[in-house]
Order: sequence, then structure tokens, then C-alpha cells
Amino acid sequence: MLRTILFLIVTLITLPVVAFYTDQSLDPEHWAALKTLFSAMLVVALSCFAVSELTRNYSQVDKLWSLLPIGYTWYVAAQAGFDARTVLMALLATLWGARLTYNFSRRGGYHWIPWRGEEDYRWAELRRRQPALNSRPVWMAFNLFFISLYQNTLILLFTLPIIVAWQGQSRPLNALDILAAVLMTGFILLETVADQQQWNFQQEKHRRRRAGEPLDVKYARGFCSTGLWGRVRHPNYAAEQAIWISFYLFSVAATGRWLNWSLAGGILLLLLFLGSSDFSEKISAEKYPGYAAYQELVPRFWPKLW
Repeated sequence: MLRTILFLIVTLITLPVVAFYTDQSLDPEHWAALKTLFSAMLVVALSCFAVSELTRNYSQVDKLWSLLPIGYTWYVAAQAGFDARTVLMALLATLWGARLTYNFSRRGGYHWIPWRGEEDYRWAELRRRQPALNSRPVWMAFNLFFISLYQNTLILLFTLPIIVAWQGQSRPLNALDILAAVLMTGFILLETVADQQQWNFQQEKHRRRRAGEPLDVKYARGFCSTGLWGRVRHPNYAAEQAIWISFYLFSVAATGRWLNWSLAGGILLLLLFLGSSDFSEKISAEKYPGYAAYQELVPRFWPKLW
């Protein structure tokens, strides 16, 4: 896992820089907005680090993951004069964020005391598996560079196609914009269904256990493997990746450049979900006896076509 994290950090540094300097340069107004966004992101990242160190709750970034893209995209839309394309992008980011915020909230992610709430179980699991991380200085460095800075930088990066869309605002909305909007909306709906199916499964499983009721095969397995989860092992992750690749298509619609620097965020998100799902599945395979067979039968992100 630590090798994966190191790879992600190195990629985060090199990929956006290479992509940015090999693509069309930005005008001064775009540069100014980009600098403001990065400055805001650094303030948020360092605040997450400080709060998590003070409270020992290391899911501060998780609380903001669904909220920050809303603020970032509406800021750019305002700078662009609320033109049709950037407003459409901001509206879709808001729809995505509202849904994800609701899902995170009902799982106990938020608390009336802002820095409290449920912590991602994987941080404790990672410390258990990597004893070196139990050293206070080592964990603080991990918290600063990966949990706080890496994740906050990634959140900003996958919203930056809106800067490129602003760059090409002279081009009116076209068929590719419509396709991007339809795809993004569809994948948000898909993610909603996947999360609801997981929620229903876990709620019923725990209800039966509390009531002392016997668990049939479906629930005795321990993990959701029906509905969308019977087609792929991580339908919510697959939809999340597809959402932000669809978001990138707006930058293509605006500029005609199928490969532009703002794709870096989407690629980095794909890599993060690959590493995250690897780690989650190791935990699940150890916890649930039937998970290895499930891995053999069901693909990770994309369903079998035949």
C-alpha cells in the first residue's frame, strides 16, 4: 500500500506539470483564477492537516470531498461571466456534490461538532498493517503529504476542466456538451442506485443481526453481491470515475482539443480508485470467506459484455 501511495504522490507532481506545459498556454485571467484556486486549496489542505492532528480524526478531507468541487466550479463560472457552459458544469458538479454529501451524512460522516464524525476505517487498518506508520513523526508526514495535500490537490485537479471550458467560451454549446451532460447525469444516477443498494443491504443485515434473526445466504455472505454489485464489485467507484471523465468532455467541447492538460485530474482519480479498491479488497478478502470467489466471478469496475 505504501508503494502505491508513493507512486500516486510522484504521479500527482509530474503528470499535471508535464501536461500543463505541453498544452496551449492560459491567458492572464485564467492564470489568475487558477492561482486563486490553488491558494484556496492549500489553505483547506493545511487546515485539514491541523484539525486532524488536533482531534486524531483523519477523515477531515472526506467531509469536504463532495463540497469543494461545488465551490471551485461556481467560482470559475463567476469569473467566466456565468456563461452557459461553465454554469452547466457547475450545476452538474452541485448535483453530484449534493448526492454524495447526503450519502456521506447518513453513514455518520458528519457531526454537529464539525471535526467529529466517523473516520474511514482504512486509516486504522493501514496503521495496523504498516507498523512504521505508528511512529508519530511518520504518521504526521503521511497525514500531511497524502491524506491532506494529495487528496485536496486531486479534488481540485479533477474539477479543472472548467478552466479549459472557460478558455474556449467563444464556442457555443454543441452536441458534445449535450453528450457530456447526459453521461454525467446518467453516471450520477448509477452511483446513486449503487450506494442505495449497498445501504439497503447493510441496513437489513445489521437489523437481522440485532433482532437475532437467521441470515439467509444473501446476508450470511456479509457483503453486497446483488443488483449492480452482482455485475461489478465496485459500481459506485466505476460511476465516480466515469462522472469526472464525462466532466472532462466539456473542455473538449469548448476547445476541440481531445487531449488537454485538464485530463490529468481524471487520470489521477482513476489511479487513486485502483489503489483504493486494491486495499479495500484485501481487507474484505480477509474478513469474508466468500469474497475471493466473488472476485473470481465478478469484474472490478466494468461488467462483462459476454
